[in-house]
Amino acid sequence: MSSEIRVPTLGESVTEATIAKWMKAPGEAVAAEEIICELETDKVSVEIPAPAAGVLSEIVAEEGATVEVNALLAIFEEGGAGGGSCGSDKDAPAKAADIAHKTEEVAPQTETAGGGMIDVKVPVLGESVTEATVGEYLKQPGAAVAADEILVELETDKVAIEVPSPVAGVIEEIVSASGETVGLDAVLVRIKEGAGASAPPKKEEPAKEEAPAPAAKGSAKSKSEVLAEAAKGVSAKAEPVSVAPVSAAPAQAPRAPVSAEDAAREERVKMTRLRQTIARRLKDAQNTAAMLTTYNEVDMGGIMDLRNEYKDQFLKKHGVKLGFMSFFAKACIHALHEVPDVNAEIDGTDVVYKNFAHLGIAVGTPTGLVVPVLRNAQDMSFASIEKGIAELGAKARDGKLSMADM
Repeated sequence: MSSEIRVPTLGESVTEATIAKWMKAPGEAVAAEEIICELETDKVSVEIPAPAAGVLSEIVAEEGATVEVNALLAIFEEGGAGGGSCGSDKDAPAKAADIAHKTEEVAPQTETAGGGMIDVKVPVLGESVTEATVGEYLKQPGAAVAADEILVELETDKVAIEVPSPVAGVIEEIVSASGETVGLDAVLVRIKEGAGASAPPKKEEPAKEEAPAPAAKGSAKSKSEVLAEAAKGVSAKAEPVSVAPVSAAPAQAPRAPVSAEDAAREERVKMTRLRQTIARRLKDAQNTAAMLTTYNEVDMGGIMDLRNEYKDQFLKKHGVKLGFMSFFAKACIHALHEVPDVNAEIDGTDVVYKNFAHLGIAVGTPTGLVVPVLRNAQDMSFASIEKGIAELGAKARDGKLSMADM
């Protein structure tokens, strides 16, 4: 049976790769999951394994060619049948028989015909990568799958890898559950080959216990849902299923105390392994590299005109002057709402999103500069912000700021 070998998903923001080397020539026999090609991207090297034991029939994309995701790389003949377009190796039948024998010794449950069971295993993940985290399965036990249809996505420290089905058939069993950390060659799922295979009974525990993969941004739960769960004291439901932490992650600094009110409005989203690595490397860069400050010029003409026009009416109505800080505060609040990742912190392997805005406002005192906090500024008007800043400034000058104000 012929099958196509295509460029897999290469990772976040990576859309193309260069074919670095073909390990096999047309007509050569290969074992199941034996590496046949290596791709180079600007971030990582990706090795392409054979989907099953058989013969590499034809190479479509030559070495040095630039290919996009899902581009056709080669044609593969399963079970040792078929010759290549560039001439068959005269020793191919003997090689195929020898490799097929070795494959049976390593994976005796793998069959290519007769409706047998196929074990789908963790493929080679790339240089120096030895484990991955299982993402959300796209198919459940009892569901039919086509050859090359994506079953699940694996997350590593370097790249996300989609695992396709090597054959057409029916999902018999999910062996490695979502969120589980798996090593190379671990069995992910078992497939009963053949479209007419009987579906398994619907009592698979791994499928029932499976939790949805965490969302990629801070909108996994609405504010009302989080508040409702917090009010019931069901904190466990507000967190995604936990996975084994990355062994290379450094010890985390203790998190600052959070009030019960603020904790009820936070969202906790589990980071992928790739995002954990990015966060760790960025923090390392901050600790070891020189930090720079950039400046952006902003035309304040419109705000100054508006302030000059309404400052007298504002003072008469609210009893406080209309300054520039309320405009700056409103701009910050709007930006934090538009880009919630800025108003977030990393706690272990989670990203904690703040559905509120506590703004630090620098205030000068006779003894130096202090930064009290204007809490819940997202609910304040211009007048409330100006009054709040004035009150904090007065408390700072009188030496009456408490630790809760800081």
